[in-house]
Amino acid sequence: MITPGQFFRVLSIQRVLIRHGLDELLFTTPILRSLRFLLYLLPWNWFRGEHGPRAVRIRMVLEQLGPIFIKFGQILSTRRDFLPDDIAEELSQLQDNVPPFPGKQARAIIEKAYGCAVSEVFDNFDENPLASASIAQVHTASLKDGRQVIVKVVRPNIKLTIGRDIGLMRILANTAERYSSQGRELNLLGVVDEFEKTIIDELDMMREAANASQLRRNFSGSAQMYVPEVVWSLTHQNVMVMERVSGIEIDKIDELRKTGVDLHQLAETGVDVFFTQVFRDHFFHADIHPGNLFIKPGENGAPAMYIPVDFGIMGSLSEFDQRYLAENFSAFLDRNYRRVAELHVESGWVPKDTRVDEFEFAIRTVCEPIFDRPVKDISVGALLLRLFQTARRFHMKILPQLLLLQKTIVNVEGIGRQLDPDLDLWRAARPSLEAWMRDRVGLRSVLRSTRQNVPLWIDRLPELPGLTFEILDQIRSGRIQVVSDDPQLRQIRREIARIHQRIVLAVVGVGLMIGAGVLNGVSAETSRMIGPLPLGVWVLGGIGIVAVIAALRNKKTSGL
Repeated sequence: MITPGQFFRVLSIQRVLIRHGLDELLFTTPILRSLRFLLYLLPWNWFRGEHGPRAVRIRMVLEQLGPIFIKFGQILSTRRDFLPDDIAEELSQLQDNVPPFPGKQARAIIEKAYGCAVSEVFDNFDENPLASASIAQVHTASLKDGRQVIVKVVRPNIKLTIGRDIGLMRILANTAERYSSQGRELNLLGVVDEFEKTIIDELDMMREAANASQLRRNFSGSAQMYVPEVVWSLTHQNVMVMERVSGIEIDKIDELRKTGVDLHQLAETGVDVFFTQVFRDHFFHADIHPGNLFIKPGENGAPAMYIPVDFGIMGSLSEFDQRYLAENFSAFLDRNYRRVAELHVESGWVPKDTRVDEFEFAIRTVCEPIFDRPVKDISVGALLLRLFQTARRFHMKILPQLLLLQKTIVNVEGIGRQLDPDLDLWRAARPSLEAWMRDRVGLRSVLRSTRQNVPLWIDRLPELPGLTFEILDQIRSGRIQVVSDDPQLRQIRREIARIHQRIVLAVVGVGLMIGAGVLNGVSAETSRMIGPLPLGVWVLGGIGIVAVIAALRNKKTSGL
Protein backbone atom coordinates (compact mmCIF):
# COMPACT_ATOMS: atom_id res chain seq x y z
CA MET A 1 0.00 0.00 0.00
CA ILE A 2 1.34 3.43 -0.98
CA THR A 3 1.80 5.88 1.89
CA PRO A 4 0.98 9.61 1.52
CA GLY A 5 4.68 10.39 1.28
CA GLN A 6 5.13 7.82 -1.46
CA PHE A 7 2.06 9.17 -3.30
CA PHE A 8 3.52 12.68 -3.52
CA ARG A 9 6.84 11.14 -4.52
CA VAL A 10 5.05 9.32 -7.35
CA LEU A 11 3.66 12.66 -8.57
CA SER A 12 7.12 14.21 -8.61
CA ILE A 13 8.52 11.17 -10.45
CA GLN A 14 5.71 11.45 -12.99
CA ARG A 15 6.61 15.08 -13.72
CA VAL A 16 10.24 14.12 -14.36
CA LEU A 17 9.19 11.26 -16.67
CA ILE A 18 6.92 13.59 -18.66
CA ARG A 19 9.64 16.23 -18.93
CA HIS A 20 11.94 13.72 -20.65
CA GLY A 21 9.28 11.94 -22.68
CA LEU A 22 9.59 8.66 -20.85
CA ASP A 23 5.81 8.33 -20.58
CA GLU A 24 6.06 7.32 -24.25
CA LEU A 25 8.44 4.52 -23.36
CA LEU A 26 6.02 3.28 -20.68
CA PHE A 27 3.38 2.72 -23.36
CA THR A 28 5.72 0.39 -25.27
CA THR A 29 5.64 -2.14 -22.42
CA PRO A 30 3.40 -5.22 -22.77
CA ILE A 31 1.14 -3.97 -19.96
CA LEU A 32 0.26 -0.63 -21.61
CA ARG A 33 0.84 -1.35 -25.29
CA SER A 34 -2.86 -1.88 -25.97
CA LEU A 35 -3.64 1.51 -24.38
CA ARG A 36 -1.11 3.45 -26.44
CA PHE A 37 -3.89 5.60 -27.95
CA LEU A 38 -4.23 7.30 -24.52
CA LEU A 39 -0.77 8.76 -25.05
CA TYR A 40 -2.16 11.17 -27.65
CA LEU A 41 -5.03 12.28 -25.39
CA LEU A 42 -2.69 13.57 -22.69
CA PRO A 43 -2.38 17.41 -22.94
CA TRP A 44 1.41 17.53 -22.46
CA ASN A 45 1.87 15.40 -25.58
CA TRP A 46 0.07 17.82 -27.91
CA PHE A 47 3.17 19.98 -28.18
CA ARG A 48 5.78 17.35 -27.54
CA GLY A 49 9.29 18.41 -28.63
CA GLU A 50 12.14 16.25 -29.80
CA HIS A 51 13.84 14.12 -27.17
CA GLY A 52 17.24 12.49 -27.25
CA PRO A 53 18.01 8.74 -27.37
CA ARG A 54 16.13 6.62 -24.85
CA ALA A 55 19.29 5.67 -22.93
CA VAL A 56 20.25 9.32 -22.43
CA ARG A 57 16.72 10.17 -21.29
CA ILE A 58 16.73 7.33 -18.75
CA ARG A 59 20.08 8.50 -17.35
CA MET A 60 18.88 12.10 -17.06
CA VAL A 61 15.68 11.00 -15.30
CA LEU A 62 17.65 9.01 -12.71
CA GLU A 63 20.00 11.93 -12.12
CA GLN A 64 17.07 14.28 -11.53
CA LEU A 65 15.23 11.87 -9.24
CA GLY A 66 18.04 12.07 -6.72
CA PRO A 67 20.82 10.10 -5.05
CA ILE A 68 18.92 6.85 -4.40
CA PHE A 69 17.86 6.54 -8.04
CA ILE A 70 21.39 7.43 -9.18
CA LYS A 71 22.72 4.60 -7.03
CA PHE A 72 20.06 2.26 -8.38
CA GLY A 73 21.08 3.12 -11.94
CA GLN A 74 24.71 2.39 -11.09
CA ILE A 75 23.79 -1.01 -9.68
CA LEU A 76 21.46 -1.70 -12.61
CA SER A 77 24.31 -0.96 -15.04
CA THR A 78 26.09 -4.06 -13.73
CA ARG A 79 23.24 -6.26 -15.01
CA ARG A 80 24.47 -6.24 -18.60
CA ASP A 81 23.35 -9.84 -18.92
CA PHE A 82 19.81 -8.61 -19.59
CA LEU A 83 19.96 -4.83 -20.20
CA PRO A 84 20.20 -3.53 -23.79
CA ASP A 85 23.75 -2.41 -24.56
CA ASP A 86 22.85 1.25 -25.11
CA ILE A 87 21.07 1.57 -21.75
CA ALA A 88 23.74 -0.35 -19.82
CA GLU A 89 26.50 1.82 -21.31
CA GLU A 90 24.66 5.06 -20.53
CA LEU A 91 23.82 4.02 -16.97
CA SER A 92 27.48 3.21 -16.33
CA GLN A 93 28.18 6.94 -16.85
CA LEU A 94 26.00 7.97 -13.91
CA GLN A 95 28.14 10.09 -11.60
CA ASP A 96 27.69 10.15 -7.84
CA ASN A 97 28.01 13.95 -7.61
CA VAL A 98 25.13 15.45 -5.63
CA PRO A 99 24.81 18.81 -3.83
CA PRO A 100 26.46 18.79 -0.37
CA PHE A 101 24.54 19.22 2.84
CA PRO A 102 25.56 22.05 5.20
CA GLY A 103 28.83 21.66 7.07
CA LYS A 104 27.11 22.61 10.32
CA GLN A 105 24.93 19.51 9.98
CA ALA A 106 28.02 17.40 9.45
CA ARG A 107 29.56 18.91 12.59
CA ALA A 108 26.38 18.13 14.57
CA ILE A 109 26.38 14.50 13.37
CA ILE A 110 30.04 14.10 14.38
CA GLU A 111 29.48 15.63 17.83
CA LYS A 112 26.50 13.36 18.44
CA ALA A 113 28.57 10.30 17.48
CA TYR A 114 31.50 11.30 19.73
CA GLY A 115 29.46 12.80 22.56
CA CYS A 116 31.70 15.86 22.68
CA ALA A 117 32.59 18.98 20.72
CA VAL A 118 34.49 18.59 17.44
CA SER A 119 37.23 20.83 18.83
CA GLU A 120 37.96 18.25 21.54
CA VAL A 121 38.75 15.61 18.90
CA PHE A 122 40.22 17.56 16.00
CA ASP A 123 42.76 20.34 16.01
CA ASN A 124 41.09 21.68 12.88
CA PHE A 125 37.89 20.70 11.03
CA ASP A 126 36.89 22.19 7.66
CA GLU A 127 33.11 22.56 7.34
CA ASN A 128 33.43 22.99 3.58
CA PRO A 129 33.16 19.46 2.14
CA LEU A 130 35.99 18.08 0.05
CA ALA A 131 33.58 15.80 -1.86
CA SER A 132 29.88 14.95 -1.77
CA ALA A 133 28.16 11.75 -2.87
CA SER A 134 24.73 10.14 -2.57
CA ILE A 135 25.41 8.35 0.72
CA ALA A 136 27.97 10.53 2.50
CA GLN A 137 30.24 13.51 2.15
CA VAL A 138 33.89 14.02 3.04
CA HIS A 139 35.53 16.77 5.12
CA THR A 140 39.20 17.39 5.85
CA ALA A 141 40.56 17.68 9.38
CA SER A 142 43.72 17.36 11.45
CA LEU A 143 44.09 15.38 14.66
CA LYS A 144 45.60 16.67 17.88
CA ASP A 145 48.84 14.84 17.09
CA GLY A 146 49.10 16.64 13.76
CA ARG A 147 48.01 13.82 11.45
CA GLN A 148 45.99 14.92 8.42
CA VAL A 149 42.76 12.94 8.01
CA ILE A 150 39.50 12.87 6.12
CA VAL A 151 36.15 12.56 7.91
CA LYS A 152 33.37 10.78 6.03
CA VAL A 153 29.88 11.59 7.35
CA VAL A 154 26.66 9.79 6.35
CA ARG A 155 23.92 12.11 5.07
CA PRO A 156 21.24 13.08 7.60
CA ASN A 157 17.86 11.33 7.30
CA ILE A 158 19.20 9.20 4.44
CA LYS A 159 17.53 6.06 5.82
CA LEU A 160 14.07 7.65 5.52
CA THR A 161 14.75 8.60 1.90
CA ILE A 162 16.06 5.13 1.11
CA GLY A 163 13.06 3.43 2.72
CA ARG A 164 10.57 5.60 0.79
CA ASP A 165 12.22 5.24 -2.63
CA ILE A 166 13.01 1.54 -2.31
CA GLY A 167 9.40 0.94 -1.25
CA LEU A 168 8.29 2.56 -4.51
CA MET A 169 10.80 0.53 -6.52
CA ARG A 170 9.50 -2.66 -4.94
CA ILE A 171 5.87 -1.76 -5.75
CA LEU A 172 6.79 -1.07 -9.39
CA ALA A 173 8.88 -4.24 -9.65
CA ASN A 174 6.12 -6.36 -8.11
CA THR A 175 3.57 -4.92 -10.57
CA ALA A 176 5.87 -5.59 -13.52
CA GLU A 177 6.48 -9.19 -12.43
CA ARG A 178 2.77 -9.79 -11.85
CA TYR A 179 1.57 -8.56 -15.23
CA SER A 180 4.58 -9.13 -17.47
CA SER A 181 6.43 -12.34 -18.29
CA GLN A 182 9.45 -10.21 -19.19
CA GLY A 183 9.34 -8.66 -15.74
CA ARG A 184 9.33 -12.12 -14.16
CA GLU A 185 12.20 -13.24 -16.39
CA LEU A 186 14.30 -10.23 -15.38
CA ASN A 187 13.61 -10.93 -11.68
CA LEU A 188 13.08 -7.24 -10.98
CA LEU A 189 12.20 -7.84 -7.34
CA GLY A 190 15.51 -9.65 -6.95
CA VAL A 191 17.33 -6.68 -8.48
CA VAL A 192 15.62 -4.29 -6.03
CA ASP A 193 16.46 -6.58 -3.09
CA GLU A 194 20.09 -6.74 -4.22
CA PHE A 195 20.18 -2.96 -4.50
CA GLU A 196 18.66 -2.49 -1.04
CA LYS A 197 21.29 -4.75 0.52
CA THR A 198 24.11 -2.93 -1.28
CA ILE A 199 22.99 0.56 -0.31
CA ILE A 200 22.21 -0.38 3.31
CA ASP A 201 25.73 -1.85 3.57
CA GLU A 202 27.15 1.44 2.27
CA LEU A 203 25.44 3.32 5.11
CA ASP A 204 27.56 1.47 7.68
CA MET A 205 30.91 3.24 8.01
CA MET A 206 32.18 0.47 10.29
CA ARG A 207 31.73 -1.97 7.42
CA GLU A 208 33.53 0.32 4.96
CA ALA A 209 36.35 0.82 7.45
CA ALA A 210 36.68 -2.96 7.83
CA ASN A 211 36.86 -3.31 4.04
CA ALA A 212 39.63 -0.70 3.89
CA SER A 213 41.58 -2.41 6.68
CA GLN A 214 41.34 -5.79 4.96
CA LEU A 215 42.54 -4.37 1.64
CA ARG A 216 45.36 -2.52 3.42
CA ARG A 217 46.43 -5.74 5.13
CA ASN A 218 46.38 -7.64 1.81
CA PHE A 219 48.76 -5.08 0.25
CA SER A 220 50.91 -4.38 3.28
CA GLY A 221 54.46 -3.65 2.09
CA SER A 222 53.41 -3.60 -1.56
CA ALA A 223 55.21 -1.24 -3.96
CA GLN A 224 52.19 -1.26 -6.27
CA MET A 225 49.32 0.00 -4.12
CA TYR A 226 48.92 1.96 -0.88
CA VAL A 227 45.66 1.84 1.09
CA PRO A 228 45.05 4.66 3.62
CA GLU A 229 44.94 3.71 7.30
CA VAL A 230 41.67 3.81 9.23
CA VAL A 231 41.61 5.64 12.56
CA TRP A 232 39.48 3.08 14.37
CA SER A 233 39.20 5.01 17.65
CA LEU A 234 37.27 7.75 15.82
CA THR A 235 35.19 5.55 13.50
CA HIS A 236 31.51 4.99 14.23
CA GLN A 237 28.53 3.64 12.31
CA ASN A 238 27.85 6.98 10.62
CA VAL A 239 31.33 8.60 10.82
CA MET A 240 34.64 7.27 9.50
CA VAL A 241 38.06 8.85 9.96
CA MET A 242 40.88 7.82 7.65
CA GLU A 243 44.40 8.93 6.83
CA ARG A 244 44.44 11.69 4.22
CA VAL A 245 46.64 10.89 1.25
CA SER A 246 47.60 13.00 -1.72
CA GLY A 247 47.85 11.93 -5.31
CA ILE A 248 46.99 12.73 -8.91
CA GLU A 249 43.58 11.70 -10.24
CA ILE A 250 44.14 8.85 -12.63
CA ASP A 251 42.30 10.45 -15.53
CA LYS A 252 44.61 13.51 -15.54
CA ILE A 253 46.93 12.02 -18.14
CA ASP A 254 48.87 15.20 -18.95
CA GLU A 255 49.66 15.82 -15.29
CA LEU A 256 50.85 12.23 -14.88
CA ARG A 257 53.15 12.63 -17.88
CA LYS A 258 54.61 15.87 -16.47
CA THR A 259 55.61 14.09 -13.26
CA GLY A 260 57.44 11.43 -15.26
CA VAL A 261 55.04 8.54 -14.64
CA ASP A 262 55.51 5.62 -17.07
CA LEU A 263 51.91 5.25 -18.31
CA HIS A 264 52.50 1.85 -19.95
CA GLN A 265 53.95 0.42 -16.73
CA LEU A 266 51.20 2.09 -14.70
CA ALA A 267 48.50 0.47 -16.86
CA GLU A 268 50.05 -3.01 -16.58
CA THR A 269 50.55 -2.58 -12.84
CA GLY A 270 46.89 -1.63 -12.42
CA VAL A 271 45.72 -4.77 -14.19
CA ASP A 272 48.09 -6.94 -12.15
CA VAL A 273 46.91 -5.31 -8.90
CA PHE A 274 43.27 -5.95 -9.74
CA PHE A 275 43.72 -9.60 -10.71
CA THR A 276 45.91 -10.13 -7.65
CA GLN A 277 42.93 -9.02 -5.56
CA VAL A 278 40.66 -11.39 -7.47
CA PHE A 279 42.78 -14.55 -7.56
CA ARG A 280 45.16 -14.22 -4.60
CA ASP A 281 42.97 -12.49 -2.04
CA HIS A 282 39.40 -13.40 -3.15
CA PHE A 283 38.58 -9.79 -2.22
CA PHE A 284 38.54 -6.88 -4.66
CA HIS A 285 37.61 -3.20 -4.85
CA ALA A 286 34.41 -3.21 -6.91
CA ASP A 287 33.85 0.52 -7.34
CA ILE A 288 36.79 1.42 -9.54
CA HIS A 289 36.40 4.68 -11.45
CA PRO A 290 38.57 7.82 -11.89
CA GLY A 291 37.02 9.54 -8.86
CA ASN A 292 38.07 6.68 -6.57
CA LEU A 293 41.62 6.12 -7.82
CA PHE A 294 44.69 8.31 -7.36
CA ILE A 295 48.33 7.94 -8.36
CA LYS A 296 51.35 8.75 -6.21
CA PRO A 297 54.37 9.35 -8.49
CA GLY A 298 57.49 7.39 -7.53
CA GLU A 299 60.59 9.03 -6.09
CA ASN A 300 64.20 8.35 -7.08
CA GLY A 301 63.22 6.11 -9.97
CA ALA A 302 60.64 4.09 -8.04
CA PRO A 303 57.43 3.17 -9.92
CA ALA A 304 54.18 5.03 -9.27
CA MET A 305 51.70 3.62 -6.74
CA TYR A 306 47.93 3.31 -6.82
CA ILE A 307 45.92 4.84 -3.98
CA PRO A 308 42.27 3.68 -3.89
CA VAL A 309 39.57 5.41 -1.84
CA ASP A 310 35.89 4.73 -1.07
CA PHE A 311 35.61 1.12 0.07
CA GLY A 312 31.84 0.87 0.34
CA ILE A 313 31.45 -1.69 -2.47
CA MET A 314 33.78 -4.68 -2.38
CA GLY A 315 33.51 -8.02 -4.16
CA SER A 316 34.62 -11.49 -3.12
CA LEU A 317 34.95 -14.79 -4.93
CA SER A 318 34.85 -18.33 -3.62
CA GLU A 319 37.38 -20.97 -4.63
CA PHE A 320 34.72 -22.38 -6.95
CA ASP A 321 34.17 -19.00 -8.63
CA GLN A 322 37.91 -18.57 -9.10
CA ARG A 323 38.35 -22.01 -10.64
CA TYR A 324 35.39 -21.34 -12.92
CA LEU A 325 36.95 -18.12 -14.16
CA ALA A 326 40.51 -19.43 -14.48
CA GLU A 327 39.60 -22.61 -16.37
CA ASN A 328 37.15 -20.79 -18.63
CA PHE A 329 39.67 -18.06 -19.44
CA SER A 330 42.19 -20.74 -20.35
CA ALA A 331 39.71 -22.66 -22.50
CA PHE A 332 38.57 -19.46 -24.22
CA LEU A 333 42.12 -18.44 -25.10
CA ASP A 334 42.59 -21.89 -26.66
CA ARG A 335 39.21 -21.47 -28.41
CA ASN A 336 38.23 -24.79 -26.86
CA TYR A 337 34.51 -24.08 -26.76
CA ARG A 338 33.70 -27.72 -26.13
CA ARG A 339 35.64 -27.55 -22.88
CA VAL A 340 33.88 -24.33 -21.90
CA ALA A 341 30.51 -26.02 -22.38
CA GLU A 342 31.63 -29.12 -20.46
CA LEU A 343 32.90 -26.98 -17.56
CA HIS A 344 29.50 -25.34 -17.23
CA VAL A 345 27.67 -28.67 -17.15
CA GLU A 346 30.19 -30.40 -14.86
CA SER A 347 30.13 -27.57 -12.34
CA GLY A 348 26.34 -27.31 -12.29
CA TRP A 349 26.24 -23.76 -13.67
CA VAL A 350 23.72 -24.96 -16.23
CA PRO A 351 21.24 -27.85 -15.84
CA LYS A 352 22.69 -31.35 -16.12
CA ASP A 353 20.42 -32.18 -19.06
CA THR A 354 21.90 -29.35 -21.16
CA ARG A 355 23.14 -30.62 -24.51
CA VAL A 356 26.85 -29.91 -24.59
CA ASP A 357 26.97 -29.75 -28.40
CA GLU A 358 24.21 -27.09 -28.54
CA PHE A 359 25.84 -25.06 -25.79
CA GLU A 360 29.23 -25.33 -27.54
CA PHE A 361 27.72 -24.10 -30.82
CA ALA A 362 26.07 -21.12 -29.10
CA ILE A 363 29.32 -20.11 -27.38
CA ARG A 364 31.27 -20.42 -30.64
CA THR A 365 28.72 -18.24 -32.46
CA VAL A 366 29.04 -15.29 -30.08
CA CYS A 367 32.75 -15.58 -29.28
CA GLU A 368 34.40 -16.17 -32.65
CA PRO A 369 33.83 -12.53 -33.72
CA ILE A 370 35.60 -11.40 -30.56
CA PHE A 371 38.66 -13.52 -31.31
CA ASP A 372 38.85 -12.31 -34.88
CA ARG A 373 41.05 -9.48 -33.60
CA PRO A 374 44.56 -9.12 -32.11
CA VAL A 375 44.77 -10.50 -28.57
CA LYS A 376 45.57 -7.06 -27.14
CA ASP A 377 42.27 -5.74 -28.48
CA ILE A 378 40.16 -8.46 -26.89
CA SER A 379 38.13 -7.21 -23.92
CA VAL A 380 37.99 -9.56 -20.93
CA GLY A 381 34.86 -7.75 -19.75
CA ALA A 382 33.18 -8.17 -23.13
CA LEU A 383 34.18 -11.83 -23.16
CA LEU A 384 32.62 -12.44 -19.75
CA LEU A 385 29.49 -10.57 -20.78
CA ARG A 386 29.10 -12.67 -23.93
CA LEU A 387 29.55 -15.81 -21.86
CA PHE A 388 26.90 -14.74 -19.32
CA GLN A 389 24.43 -13.74 -22.02
CA THR A 390 24.86 -17.06 -23.81
CA ALA A 391 24.71 -19.15 -20.64
CA ARG A 392 21.56 -17.32 -19.56
CA ARG A 393 19.77 -18.70 -22.64
CA PHE A 394 20.55 -22.14 -21.23
CA HIS A 395 19.01 -21.24 -17.83
CA MET A 396 22.24 -20.38 -16.07
CA LYS A 397 21.60 -18.21 -13.01
CA ILE A 398 24.35 -15.60 -12.93
CA LEU A 399 25.60 -14.93 -9.41
CA PRO A 400 25.77 -11.27 -8.30
CA GLN A 401 29.47 -11.48 -7.46
CA LEU A 402 30.31 -12.52 -11.02
CA LEU A 403 28.30 -9.63 -12.47
CA LEU A 404 30.08 -7.27 -10.08
CA LEU A 405 33.40 -8.69 -11.23
CA GLN A 406 32.46 -8.27 -14.89
CA LYS A 407 31.47 -4.63 -14.35
CA THR A 408 34.71 -3.93 -12.48
CA ILE A 409 36.81 -5.57 -15.19
CA VAL A 410 35.16 -3.29 -17.77
CA ASN A 411 36.12 -0.26 -15.65
CA VAL A 412 39.69 -1.52 -15.14
CA GLU A 413 40.03 -2.09 -18.88
CA GLY A 414 38.72 1.38 -19.63
CA ILE A 415 41.16 3.05 -17.23
CA GLY A 416 44.06 0.87 -18.39
CA ARG A 417 43.52 1.65 -22.06
CA GLN A 418 43.06 5.33 -21.29
CA LEU A 419 46.58 5.24 -19.85
CA ASP A 420 47.95 3.04 -22.63
CA PRO A 421 45.80 2.45 -25.75
CA ASP A 422 48.03 -0.51 -26.73
CA LEU A 423 47.62 -2.28 -23.39
CA ASP A 424 47.52 -6.08 -23.78
CA LEU A 425 45.23 -6.91 -20.89
CA TRP A 426 45.70 -10.66 -21.27
CA ARG A 427 49.49 -10.38 -20.95
CA ALA A 428 49.19 -8.01 -17.97
CA ALA A 429 46.79 -10.37 -16.18
CA ARG A 430 48.76 -13.54 -16.93
CA PRO A 431 51.18 -13.38 -13.92
CA SER A 432 48.31 -13.30 -11.42
CA LEU A 433 46.40 -16.02 -13.24
CA GLU A 434 49.43 -18.30 -13.53
CA ALA A 435 50.36 -17.75 -9.88
CA TRP A 436 46.84 -18.78 -8.87
CA MET A 437 46.96 -21.88 -11.07
CA ARG A 438 50.33 -22.93 -9.61
CA ASP A 439 49.03 -22.45 -6.09
CA ARG A 440 45.66 -24.16 -6.57
CA VAL A 441 46.46 -26.93 -9.06
CA GLY A 442 49.11 -29.61 -8.87
CA LEU A 443 51.50 -30.89 -6.19
CA ARG A 444 51.70 -27.60 -4.27
CA SER A 445 47.93 -27.59 -3.80
CA VAL A 446 47.95 -31.23 -2.61
CA LEU A 447 50.76 -30.57 -0.11
CA ARG A 448 49.04 -27.45 1.24
CA SER A 449 45.71 -29.25 1.59
CA THR A 450 47.39 -32.20 3.31
CA ARG A 451 49.26 -29.94 5.75
CA GLN A 452 46.02 -28.14 6.64
CA ASN A 453 43.92 -31.31 7.05
CA VAL A 454 46.31 -33.78 8.70
CA PRO A 455 45.41 -32.62 12.24
CA LEU A 456 41.71 -33.09 11.47
CA TRP A 457 42.30 -36.51 9.90
CA ILE A 458 44.34 -37.68 12.91
CA ASP A 459 41.62 -36.36 15.22
CA ARG A 460 38.93 -38.31 13.31
CA LEU A 461 40.96 -41.52 12.99
CA PRO A 462 39.69 -43.05 16.28
CA GLU A 463 36.11 -42.76 14.97
CA LEU A 464 36.67 -45.26 12.16
CA PRO A 465 36.23 -48.53 14.13
CA GLY A 466 33.19 -47.22 16.00
CA LEU A 467 31.55 -45.94 12.83
CA THR A 468 32.16 -49.26 11.09
CA PHE A 469 30.54 -51.29 13.89
CA GLU A 470 27.66 -48.79 14.06
CA ILE A 471 26.85 -49.32 10.38
CA LEU A 472 27.13 -53.10 10.72
CA ASP A 473 24.84 -53.04 13.78
CA GLN A 474 22.28 -50.99 11.85
CA ILE A 475 22.35 -53.50 9.00
CA ARG A 476 22.01 -56.48 11.38
CA SER A 477 19.17 -54.90 13.37
CA GLY A 478 17.24 -54.01 10.24
CA ARG A 479 17.48 -50.27 10.62
CA ILE A 480 19.18 -50.22 7.21
CA GLN A 481 17.00 -52.33 4.94
CA VAL A 482 18.05 -53.53 1.52
CA VAL A 483 14.90 -53.91 -0.60
CA SER A 484 15.19 -55.29 -4.11
CA ASP A 485 12.77 -52.75 -5.58
CA ASP A 486 14.15 -49.77 -3.58
CA PRO A 487 15.43 -47.09 -5.99
CA GLN A 488 18.29 -46.41 -3.53
CA LEU A 489 19.55 -50.00 -3.64
CA ARG A 490 22.57 -49.19 -5.77
CA GLN A 491 23.51 -46.29 -3.52
CA ILE A 492 23.36 -48.52 -0.42
CA ARG A 493 25.54 -51.13 -2.09
CA ARG A 494 28.08 -48.48 -2.96
CA GLU A 495 28.10 -47.25 0.64
CA ILE A 496 28.67 -50.77 1.95
CA ALA A 497 31.50 -51.26 -0.54
CA ARG A 498 33.06 -48.01 0.62
CA ILE A 499 32.83 -49.13 4.26
CA HIS A 500 34.68 -52.35 3.50
CA GLN A 501 37.26 -50.45 1.51
CA ARG A 502 37.79 -48.02 4.38
CA ILE A 503 38.22 -50.84 6.89
CA VAL A 504 40.85 -52.51 4.72
CA LEU A 505 42.69 -49.27 4.06
CA ALA A 506 42.61 -48.26 7.72
CA VAL A 507 43.89 -51.65 8.93
CA VAL A 508 46.64 -51.78 6.32
CA GLY A 509 47.62 -48.17 6.97
CA VAL A 510 47.82 -48.55 10.76
CA GLY A 511 49.74 -51.83 10.33
CA LEU A 512 52.30 -50.18 8.07
CA MET A 513 52.72 -47.26 10.46
CA ILE A 514 53.29 -49.68 13.35
CA GLY A 515 55.75 -51.61 11.16
CA ALA A 516 57.59 -48.38 10.42
CA GLY A 517 57.92 -47.71 14.15
CA VAL A 518 59.28 -51.20 14.79
CA LEU A 519 61.69 -50.91 11.86
CA ASN A 520 62.99 -47.61 13.20
CA GLY A 521 63.89 -49.22 16.50
CA VAL A 522 65.46 -52.33 14.96
CA SER A 523 67.52 -50.96 12.07
CA ALA A 524 68.12 -47.30 12.90
CA GLU A 525 71.90 -47.82 13.02
CA THR A 526 72.33 -50.13 9.97
CA SER A 527 69.94 -48.69 7.39
CA ARG A 528 70.47 -45.90 4.93
CA MET A 529 69.34 -42.68 6.57
CA ILE A 530 67.30 -39.89 4.96
CA GLY A 531 67.24 -37.03 7.41
CA PRO A 532 66.57 -38.28 10.96
CA LEU A 533 64.90 -41.59 9.88
CA PRO A 534 65.90 -44.74 7.94
CA LEU A 535 64.71 -45.08 4.32
CA GLY A 536 62.45 -48.03 5.16
CA VAL A 537 60.65 -46.03 7.84
CA TRP A 538 59.92 -43.25 5.34
CA VAL A 539 58.55 -45.76 2.80
CA LEU A 540 56.39 -47.81 5.18
CA GLY A 541 55.22 -44.78 7.15
CA GLY A 542 54.43 -42.83 4.00
CA ILE A 543 52.38 -45.65 2.50
CA GLY A 544 50.61 -46.14 5.83
CA ILE A 545 49.70 -42.45 6.10
CA VAL A 546 48.41 -42.43 2.51
CA ALA A 547 46.24 -45.47 3.24
CA VAL A 548 44.77 -43.90 6.40
CA ILE A 549 44.13 -40.62 4.58
CA ALA A 550 42.40 -42.53 1.78
CA ALA A 551 40.18 -44.24 4.36
CA LEU A 552 39.21 -40.93 5.92
CA ARG A 553 38.58 -39.27 2.55
CA ASN A 554 36.30 -42.18 1.59
CA LYS A 555 34.35 -41.45 4.75
CA LYS A 556 33.85 -37.85 3.62
CA THR A 557 32.66 -38.81 0.14
CA SER A 558 30.37 -41.58 1.37
CA GLY A 559 27.95 -39.03 2.86
CA LEU A 560 27.51 -41.06 6.08
